[in-house]
Amino acid sequence: MTAQAADPGSAPAQTIGLESLAIYIALATGAVGAIVGIVVGFIPNLPLFGDLSFGSIAALAAGVVAAAASGVAYWRVRAMPGQEWRLALSPFVFSVNAVGVVLVHSVLAVLSVLAAFLVLGRGFIGLTVVPFWSITLMAVVLGLTAYVVYLSASRLTTLRMSSLLMGFVTIGTLTAMVTTPDPDWWKIHFSHLGTFWSLSSLTFNGTLVAGGLLVTAFAVYVANDMRPLVPAGRLERANSPKTVATLFVVMGIMLAGVGLVPVNVSLLIHNLSASGMAVMYLVLLIGGPWILRGMPRAYFLASWVFLGSLLASLVLFITGFFGLTAFEIIVFALIFGWISVFIRFLGVAGQNASATASSVVS
Repeated sequence: MTAQAADPGSAPAQTIGLESLAIYIALATGAVGAIVGIVVGFIPNLPLFGDLSFGSIAALAAGVVAAAASGVAYWRVRAMPGQEWRLALSPFVFSVNAVGVVLVHSVLAVLSVLAAFLVLGRGFIGLTVVPFWSITLMAVVLGLTAYVVYLSASRLTTLRMSSLLMGFVTIGTLTAMVTTPDPDWWKIHFSHLGTFWSLSSLTFNGTLVAGGLLVTAFAVYVANDMRPLVPAGRLERANSPKTVATLFVVMGIMLAGVGLVPVNVSLLIHNLSASGMAVMYLVLLIGGPWILRGMPRAYFLASWVFLGSLLASLVLFITGFFGLTAFEIIVFALIFGWISVFIRFLGVAGQNASATASSVVS
């Protein structure tokens, strides 16, 4: 039996078409940015960075552009080759996934632009923005945002989504750390960052909520990647994709719960959410040999290393070697580190399964 040959020009054509469309969108958005820049440029004595500054206005505008670009891109490419499986998702699941993707891209755009103008503001102290530079900078910022975000949301895979998730949580958390009104927050606990009525706490809690939504979207991609591994013999248990996806969904809900209910609002619900996320992580680690039977031995070895590191951190915390904040940071790092390892092994297993299938039909 001979496999049907794929059209060798289809993938490059799709890539060229996507890049071309992204350029057109960037140019159109840049033109809109120039118009916005005209209006902003006539605000007198507008500094590059600050509470009311060109940078803050540009960041808000970039967030709006990122929301629109990521939403359109995520909806539009669902029927493209390799993404058509998303057409079978229920409207609710697709909507939750889309909201997570849009929120993450929007927040990243805002934080990136703020960081860029923070650097510019420190480099050009006392500089105010005149109309010419307002038009130029706003056009560049919004056009570049539309281009990068549209391509990012159009090319989401499980691996890229895991990288986006880790980058988003890291950047959002670091931003909350450096902007918190309490410089001694680390002497209390990690969740103390989300207890203030300030932009830093909004950033921290919002990062956790948006990250939780993205984890639920991530679970859908993981399940889709795992399903072909069952008939290919790479996974021995037929219910592995559903089980792993369910655990990730619960983990995402718990992560969002940590942000939705700060510790100063309800200690019980906050701790239950944090503990629930940790329990899902432990189930994936300890239950791995049964749930993911068939995965490479090296993967399980890596999982045991993550589990051993978690237990060692718990012992060091209980014995007072380091505080609660350090323990919480270590747990977060171990969770997202394991996710990265898991996705990479899953990708390799999928490539091996595809190669095996190709050799059988050829």
